[in-house]
Amino acid sequence: MVDFRKWLLALAVVGLLLGIGSSAANAQIPPTMTCQATTGVPNIVRAEGITELLGDLVLNCTGGKPTLKGQLIPLTNVQISINTNITSRIVGSGNVSEALLLIDEPFPSVLPIPSTAVPGPGQTVGQLGCLAINNTNCAITSVGPGLGSAGSYAGGTGQYNIFQGVQNGVNAIAWTGVPIDAPGTAGTRVIRITNIRANAFQLGVSSTLVPTQISEIVAVNGSTQITISQPGGGNVVGNVEPGLLQPPSVSVGGFPGPAGYQQCNSVNTYLLSPPGAVVTDSGVAVTVTEGFAQSWKPQSYAQITAVGGGTYLGPGTPSFQNIPGFAYNTESGFIPQQSVLNTLPDTVASGEAIGIADRGTQLQFSVAGIPAGVTLYAPSYVYLTGPYGIGSPVGIAVLVSQGAATGGGAITTGTSNIPVAYSGGPTNPGPYTTTGLSVLAPLGTPTAITSVGTGATLIYEIYYANSAVQESASVAISVEYTSNTGSNIPATTTTPSTVGVEFSPQSTVGTAAPSPIPRFGPSGSPVSIFSISPCSCNLLFPFVTNIAGFDTGVAIANTTADPFGTSAQTGTVTLNYYGTTSGGGAAPPKAVSSAITGGQEVIFTLSNGGNYGIPATPGFEGYIIAQADFQYCHGFAFISDVGAQKLAEGYLAISLDIPGLNRTGNHGENEGH
Repeated sequence: MVDFRKWLLALAVVGLLLGIGSSAANAQIPPTMTCQATTGVPNIVRAEGITELLGDLVLNCTGGKPTLKGQLIPLTNVQISINTNITSRIVGSGNVSEALLLIDEPFPSVLPIPSTAVPGPGQTVGQLGCLAINNTNCAITSVGPGLGSAGSYAGGTGQYNIFQGVQNGVNAIAWTGVPIDAPGTAGTRVIRITNIRANAFQLGVSSTLVPTQISEIVAVNGSTQITISQPGGGNVVGNVEPGLLQPPSVSVGGFPGPAGYQQCNSVNTYLLSPPGAVVTDSGVAVTVTEGFAQSWKPQSYAQITAVGGGTYLGPGTPSFQNIPGFAYNTESGFIPQQSVLNTLPDTVASGEAIGIADRGTQLQFSVAGIPAGVTLYAPSYVYLTGPYGIGSPVGIAVLVSQGAATGGGAITTGTSNIPVAYSGGPTNPGPYTTTGLSVLAPLGTPTAITSVGTGATLIYEIYYANSAVQESASVAISVEYTSNTGSNIPATTTTPSTVGVEFSPQSTVGTAAPSPIPRFGPSGSPVSIFSISPCSCNLLFPFVTNIAGFDTGVAIANTTADPFGTSAQTGTVTLNYYGTTSGGGAAPPKAVSSAITGGQEVIFTLSNGGNYGIPATPGFEGYIIAQADFQYCHGFAFISDVGAQKLAEGYLAISLDIPGLNRTGNHGENEGH
């Protein structure tokens, strides 16, 4: 009986200890997995952009009960939403998106880009993708609890760790049936959501000192209890700022523009074939600047790494940008290794599309109001410079397309002068090599701009940019024409020709679609770039009189005919009278002659008038400003008593043009003689 009581007491103690041990063990593993949502530093995104790449949203998860080895990992549904339209590319039927969910920062097992990168502590190795569309598609079996090399996502056969989502409304992406295993006490499970693109143009620029923000909210549900810790309004993943400083600046020879040309002077005829002999203009510099560093980006990281070897690469098939969270500073996003792409429904007409941008940043220069008879030229590429143009070039932009702008910026005419790759560098641009295309012209050698009607466009693509520098691009647009005033060539302008600079291509597609990436909305306004004025010669006769027995005779010569090859011009002369007539009357109305050809003169007196239809103005005393519709004229006035019996005096007219008084802005001959 005593022995029985001893056994009973011993069993009670063991039971108590087991209960305490079980409770302690259960207390070490929280029943609910808790995830902290973070974004690090949000991306600065362009206010003009429709497909702006947002910062990644990262969930760091702890606790929960890991799945036993050999059992199916519980499936979880994940959805993110943002406060504007999501514009990640649609790459398959059923609204399949390029947006990806990654588990445990999977490092590529082959060819990491950059090649020097190595996995971080606890980072899994190997990438295998699955389209998360239902509750069985991505189901996998646990290979054991814990993290790291022994974790559920350690790259074992069939262990998916990259999941492709589906567009779920204009501002949401959903991943349905993602196997997310709780880490328990072994460490932290990392969930990264990447390749989310947003329509920043829809939100616009803030009118306050606080920038417009793009926020992202994540929600989960499924068979595993998961608690998400995130701000009430979601995590900020993008700050919206203008990508271009507007308006662009225009300068001529280092001085503020626009440029002014005269119809009777041929300009830049050396650009013609065969080349002419007149070189009068080096171009009107149109300069545009990034709104912030990293606003201008190449298509692919391969273009950035190539510069280190002294070679600039054009766009093409980009290198994989396959390291999660690495700052590639390109228009493309996260591009998994090839084995992942082969398992996902991303094959479209242009090839594999997950994360891949169609091009680097493009700048469109649109010129409007081009007069008849004018041809514009521009360089085939330009270097990017740092703030205020100080220091060596820090990037390059290449002319990739030019033609007429129609339908909101679409380019209808291309050019074959598009390099794919060339060696050299900012200080030694050459030699040049291409892959099947024409050799790139040396810097400064202009290319004729195709225009239709009165408009034309130039599109420069960023081949390389320094992400740490706020860069500027200056394109020298040269005006060329051969003067033929008899045929009104070139046509004169009543308002200046203009140029505007915007991102390209522009689009009205503001939601997720298979449309090009990047794409933009319109921005900025055009500024004046040049004008063409009719040639004229302006003379001042400071004193003329026909009172008190005196009279004035005037001669104005059209001296455009000469032995030096000057094109003879024909035009009228307008006489403007300022003063009074006898008895205090008003000055005579202005008089316009008939056309005077080169080598001829209009001769008249105030008392009797003269040839070419100049009327008499008896009794007038004052001054005359003569405006001739030809470039070179000279004038002489002669004042005397009637018959020149007692007093006579003559003088040369004063030129009001350049050089001289520079009252008119026209170029003539000094002092009118």
